[in-house]
Amino acid sequence: MKQFLLVSIFIFTSIYLYSQEHDHFEDHHHHPENEIGISNNLVFNASENEYAYGLHLHFVRTISESDKIGFGLGYERIFDDHKHNSASLIFMYRPIESLSLNFAPGIIWLESESNSINPAIHIEGLYEWQLGNFHLGPLVGIAFNPEDFHASLGLHLAFGF
Repeated sequence: MKQFLLVSIFIFTSIYLYSQEHDHFEDHHHHPENEIGISNNLVFNASENEYAYGLHLHFVRTISESDKIGFGLGYERIFDDHKHNSASLIFMYRPIESLSLNFAPGIIWLESESNSINPAIHIEGLYEWQLGNFHLGPLVGIAFNPEDFHASLGLHLAFGF
């Protein structure tokens, strides 16, 4: 877990320092109103003390003129022994142009167990570089539910329209 946190801090610190050296913030680009995204993640499940592959899909719609606020829907699948799934509402905030913070309350269920639906909260931070209508960048996230905690580090790719 310490290694995961150190790598996450290094990635976001490096990106922030890089962005300060160049005039990225002066060349404001308009974020598309809609975004469909996918994230491939390495997920650490703290209660099981194991790693697994995670896939996250989302749709977010920007609702403010300043491009700072959006909302949408998300789905996550962790390919572990429990067949972890979650669905959530996403509330997105961009404090600076290329950084998105997502707060996503929702539900979690395990296909390996009947009646395993529980409330859950996902919190994500991602930095993105714009390549035409595409955004690409690192993502770090944490998720909580009454029986579990997991953290993820991955790559986010989105298409804006």
